[in-house]
Amino acid sequence: MGHREDLLVGAKRCLIEIGYARTTSRDIVAASNTNLASIVYHYGSKEALLNVALIEAVKDSAKGLGRTLNTEMPPDASPIERFEAIWSSLVEQFTAQRQIWLASFEVFAQVDRVPEVREALAAAIQDGREGMVRMFQAITGQDQADLDEPTVRAMGSFFQALATGVMSQWLVEPERAPSGQDLANALRLMVSLTAPTLTPGASSGH
Repeated sequence: MGHREDLLVGAKRCLIEIGYARTTSRDIVAASNTNLASIVYHYGSKEALLNVALIEAVKDSAKGLGRTLNTEMPPDASPIERFEAIWSSLVEQFTAQRQIWLASFEVFAQVDRVPEVREALAAAIQDGREGMVRMFQAITGQDQADLDEPTVRAMGSFFQALATGVMSQWLVEPERAPSGQDLANALRLMVSLTAPTLTPGASSGH
């Protein structure tokens, strides 16, 4: 690898071991066995390098989350049982890669100052929204081809919002954060309370 790739690998390592806000240029140089001038030459600044590294690291982590959706389940498992199993696996992924997800929250503070970060995050969110529809498929067994575009967007956004909320709770207060079982129990309660009035598309139109 050249210095550009070495710097990216070193920056990812620093994100995991040190964190986004506390990583210095010298930390990256030490982790990549390069030099300070290389950071400026290849990326322009330490911040730009860390932003690229974080986006790459989040993409790598998201692939791991995607593999969770392929978890084998008993053929007779109900949708709610599949929901619980998938979310239990996702929680394990969150905790195993805590520093990466923590760094991703840190970078959200930059969206108003760094247009490139906003654009990259917007693209990542869109990809994540579409990818999350696979969770709906894994839970229900329904083919995405059977869903229209507004439904795909709504379902992807719902699961993405749930994932972000669960992730933030595990980052801040892991001892009280919800498990897959907790989420499944909450879903059971919501369904039991709202089932008589549930009709897709019958909301107030907001």
